[in-house]
Amino acid sequence: MGNSMKVIVIVGPTGVGKTKLSIALAKKYDGEVINADAMQVYKKLNIGTAKVREEEKEGIPHHLFDIKEVCEEYSIYHYQKDCREKIDEVMKRGHVPIIVGGTGLYLKSALYDYELSPSCFRDTSEYENKSVSELRDILTSIDPVGAKEIDFHNKRRLINAILYYQENGKSIVFNRTNKLLYDCIFIGLTTEREKLYGIINRRVDVMIENGLVDEVYSFYQQNIRSKPLLGGIGYKELYSYFDGEISLEEAISLIKRNSRRYAKRQYTFFRNQLDVKWFDTNYTNFSKTVGEVAGYLSKELEK
Repeated sequence: MGNSMKVIVIVGPTGVGKTKLSIALAKKYDGEVINADAMQVYKKLNIGTAKVREEEKEGIPHHLFDIKEVCEEYSIYHYQKDCREKIDEVMKRGHVPIIVGGTGLYLKSALYDYELSPSCFRDTSEYENKSVSELRDILTSIDPVGAKEIDFHNKRRLINAILYYQENGKSIVFNRTNKLLYDCIFIGLTTEREKLYGIINRRVDVMIENGLVDEVYSFYQQNIRSKPLLGGIGYKELYSYFDGEISLEEAISLIKRNSRRYAKRQYTFFRNQLDVKWFDTNYTNFSKTVGEVAGYLSKELEK
């Protein structure tokens, strides 16, 4: 699956300017953009996911955006297959794949030698009603090695690890390596934490002004309670508001808080899991940031 052509990967927390950078680099290097954000694969989740708008694309081909209805199942397993196919298609056209997004596990599964099994992501009903501690006990009894590595507080990962072991007779942790399948250049955008938190808070206010409440209500009205809506930041909080559990003010405050926490987790993941070259976002003169990144990339692409 390896290819002599390079793959540019743009990472960073929510709100840091990844979309803008991806389009600037795609224009410069004859690239095509591939989405690596778990929420942006879904149709009609536009405002809350800060999805790239048609006029922002500037004619650059964009892939793996708006490919699923919110009720359809879409997992890391599906993404791995779809993303690898897109990378190969883009390379066959002689273009540079530019992967953009903040979902760390999507990036790891597609770009690294991760072996995933489709059944891991199918029938989980047997375990859905069990508590985290019950799941932990089950995993420890069948796969003590995996149990040491899996996040004990993450129910979904515990269930996946149990199912994987049952199907394959081996621990899920042995199927995740740090072997890259592509020649990747990882670019990260960053800024001071306080500044980023201010940007995230403002961005949520703009989403509300742009009609986020109506976007979410259109799903709520249809009684759609699928995973992206009940788990996605900006969606789950407004569902709680529509359910009468919290006020709109509280929902907005929670969206901001959860977005800030998510940004913090994203930083931790990218710093620990990927070999990223970081650049400070210059918000007043973004072309300066583009110039710095392009200067670095031009050298790396020649190697």
